[in-house]
Amino acid sequence: MKKLLLTILLFPYLLMAQENGEDKFGAWYMYFGTNKISEKLSIHTEAQFRYYETLSNFNQLLLRTGLNYHLSPSAIATFGYGYIDTDPTFSDGASTTDNLKEHRIFQQFILKNQVGKFKFEHRYRLEQRFIENKDLSTNDTQHRARYRLQLTLPLTEAMFLNFYDEVFLNLQDSVFGQNRLYGAVGFHLNSKTSLQLGYLKNHFSATNFDRIQIGIFYNPDLRKRNEKNQL
Repeated sequence: MKKLLLTILLFPYLLMAQENGEDKFGAWYMYFGTNKISEKLSIHTEAQFRYYETLSNFNQLLLRTGLNYHLSPSAIATFGYGYIDTDPTFSDGASTTDNLKEHRIFQQFILKNQVGKFKFEHRYRLEQRFIENKDLSTNDTQHRARYRLQLTLPLTEAMFLNFYDEVFLNLQDSVFGQNRLYGAVGFHLNSKTSLQLGYLKNHFSATNFDRIQIGIFYNPDLRKRNEKNQL
């Protein structure tokens, strides 16, 4: 009888977890690139494909680019743009609602330092978000601040561990947006390319999501190509 009563009381919360996919292992498949074009400038390129489940049930497409200015090897300033297409409903099939379309402008500053073998990276980011919701016929503008502390520990020349925690703060309404806690093992495939296999705990005010992450990082020096073309 007690078990039946407990089930009845918790049913709305269990149903909510099923409807938003909180009880599923999702996945993010990601590409990041830093393309050096001069001594002080590089171009950031990024694409992410996010799913409510490991291999199905689309959640979000994120495309981002930006211009990096390298003040020094340990300090980088970035101005960029992102396009985000989000399906806010958890359903493994055709959705009856239109996806949210977002255009995002961001400003970013990265500081790096090293203590022994431990490599630290501090990333500060401001975002201006322009969100279109066709279902509600609304256009919303939101502002957000983000801070990420990242730690990288080399294990061998080819293998490393990577961890970060990132907090999202809204500059309107409720301050807390979300927190992302991440851990991964990484592999240097060559001097330009690395691979990370990781796990992300994405915490919101009322929900928590578990995400597997597979990330490819490709950082070519395009100046060498330009020099070859000029010869």
